[in-house]
Amino acid sequence: MVSYVTADEAVSRIKSGSHIHIASASQVPSILIEALSRRVENEGIKDLHFHHSYSEGYPLFADKSYAGAFIDQPFFVGPQVRPSISEGYADYLPVHLSETQLLYRSGILPCDAALIMVAPTRDGKAVSLGGDVVCSLAAIEMAKQVIAVVNPNVPYTFGDAVIPIRKIHAFVYDEAPLVETTVPESTEIEVAIGKECAALVPDGACIQMGIGSLPNAIAAQLRDHKHLGMHTEMFSNGLMELMKAGVLDGTRKQIDYGKAVSSFVLGDKELFDFVNENWSVLMMDINYTNNPGIICRNENVVALNAAVEIDLSGQVCADSVGSRVISGTGGQLDFIRGASMSRKGKSIVATTSRTKKGQSRIVSMLKHGAGVVTPRASIQWVVTEYGAVNLYGHSIQERANLLINIAHPDDRERLEREAFDLFGPYLKMYSVK
Repeated sequence: MVSYVTADEAVSRIKSGSHIHIASASQVPSILIEALSRRVENEGIKDLHFHHSYSEGYPLFADKSYAGAFIDQPFFVGPQVRPSISEGYADYLPVHLSETQLLYRSGILPCDAALIMVAPTRDGKAVSLGGDVVCSLAAIEMAKQVIAVVNPNVPYTFGDAVIPIRKIHAFVYDEAPLVETTVPESTEIEVAIGKECAALVPDGACIQMGIGSLPNAIAAQLRDHKHLGMHTEMFSNGLMELMKAGVLDGTRKQIDYGKAVSSFVLGDKELFDFVNENWSVLMMDINYTNNPGIICRNENVVALNAAVEIDLSGQVCADSVGSRVISGTGGQLDFIRGASMSRKGKSIVATTSRTKKGQSRIVSMLKHGAGVVTPRASIQWVVTEYGAVNLYGHSIQERANLLINIAHPDDRERLEREAFDLFGPYLKMYSVK
């Protein structure tokens, strides 16, 4: 049986200078962060370093009123922590999502405490990490203290999510609802991109995609496909709808036959309920979901990712606007590499031709300070609402022509001039279509 303590009792042994792993997605253990904030105010503990992936909810751990006491160093920058990052109260830690677990397991990043949220035990022997495995499993293995918030709203999921009770040092009970993630309706432009992407996905493909109005638009255009599989880092509502429709059944997969494989869940209560005690869903360690050597064991892997900017040589910026970090490396390159290694696999980077402010996303050069998430040597398909082009196997000058052809029509003439200045008089010798 599980014995509970208060949140204040649970965090009482955490010392100043500790490195603390926080469960992510919709399972941030806010009750424990609040207890630590009380220790800051009452006892003056400080220099608490927090590490986590994409997190929903109010980020007290990144609140500038706790500057010096709380030092947030996330592996991925979500909208909740962007202001703190921009103002210097938090500090992004760049790492491929597949390697977040390695930071802990190698000891490069210490883990003094792991603060997690779990579903209640079913058998008195184990609990489930629910919708957040990612690197939490590695943190649990390496942490000196593991504190779990038991919450009946957390879905009980299978795979690597199931962990023995003996690995946890303290249990706290909380019934706070999980934070839900809602996505705006897809625009007409995003629907057009969805159609272009769907045309590149064959029946029987094993897909990876994220969350947002554009991924949802792509998922909606896959409703007429057959026997799709899923091996992804994030399980979203769009993928759930494909499973409910019988489109995504995993019957053409070479590994994890008939199973939908993911590492974290991000969506609404309908999605949480769907994955709860669903044996068709496996929640796995990020070293499994995002390992290119495992990804490629399935055939026809199609990786679908997004971009902030793409330069004319094929470099993809996906984590920043110039030097301002707005997301993270995430698993984009993990899956692009895995898809390229998969038999008949392909990777797709999909983006609108312009931002909401009317700026071209296809540029001659990335903004000063922009991060390159996918190098030009790894890029394959690029899709906008104006078409799809495959850059793989093409020279830089050929790529420039291909990308200009799918840029917004009003930006093409300027891009041609800039390309000419960059690449010289031979650019026009390539009329690649």
